[in-house]
Amino acid sequence: MAEAALDARDIVRIELPDNAPLPSAFAEADRQQAVADLLAGNRFAPAGLPPGPYALHLALRDGRLLLDVRNEADEPLHAFLLALGPFRRLIKDYQMVISSHEQAVTEGAAEARIQAIDMGRRGLHNEAAELLQERLDGRVTLDFETARRLFTLVCAMHQRI
Repeated sequence: MAEAALDARDIVRIELPDNAPLPSAFAEADRQQAVADLLAGNRFAPAGLPPGPYALHLALRDGRLLLDVRNEADEPLHAFLLALGPFRRLIKDYQMVISSHEQAVTEGAAEARIQAIDMGRRGLHNEAAELLQERLDGRVTLDFETARRLFTLVCAMHQRI
């Protein structure tokens, strides 16, 4: 059963508002890895919609996250708006951790420092994933790993602003 969950793919395509590279190579690699991991396996089940596969268009609009769910033919099915206010601190902290990680790697910092930064990053990811699941409760069922990867993409979109 657990293996079947890992192979689940409700989302088969992710569309982001701008595919221009992010300001740093590490942030860009983080975004690309989140998209690849998300497409490799995810659980995303919007309430009231037929089962996927879905194309998910993500965008930021007036301080909100737009999750535009479409079918494989790119026909709109339903759009969800999610206020990002509750995520503001997590987004800011995540961007600071990404910057610290990049600086530590560039400066050749000790492995222990880099691992400590990574632990902080994982903690932020976990907190944000739980918040995302909570905020979408009753509207979209998504697993923890899908929520973590979506948070990474939200942070990437914020870096473009």
